Amino acid sequence: MRRLTDAQRLDRFMEALGKKASRPTRLYFTGGATAVLHGWRPTTIDLDIKIVPESDELLRAIPGLKETLEINVELASPEHFIPELPGWSERSLFIRQVGQVSFYHFDPYAQALSKLERGHTLDLQDVQAMRAGGLIENAQLSRLFETIEPDLYRYPAIDPRAFRAALEAFLEES
Repeated sequence: MRRLTDAQRLDRFMEALGKKASRPTRLYFTGGATAVLHGWRPTTIDLDIKIVPESDELLRAIPGLKETLEINVELASPEHFIPELPGWSERSLFIRQVGQVSFYHFDPYAQALSKLERGHTLDLQDVQAMRAGGLIENAQLSRLFETIEPDLYRYPAIDPRAFRAALEAFLEES
């Protein structure tokens, strides 16, 4: 059984994976990894990542790192759950570079909207922490939702009315 991932284990993952890349690559963390690195939570169950461009050498290295570091790694990002937000790459937050790999937090707005759509308690707490930490602001969150709202039909698991209601409830909290 793998352990929960804390900031130290996450740091070791970045160090080890960064040494495996032979070409410039971006790795985006989302979800619990962002929460751990920002200090909202001490641990996360797994590391949700997106690698750009996809890299066989990094993908082949991950299973071994999962075992040696006793962590869970999933290939997942907000675009798997909601439509891709325009400009997400430019809004992603740089963490650090190790070797040829530049590590980023996936766009906080994309993370926030994805978490609001899911609506789990821990997700909602993360979005509140993002706002409190200045990573997102209400007006921009609302504008970005409006850009993807016409494409929500492409995601059959999403109830567009419930998603909008969740966003509006969050915006009213502040």
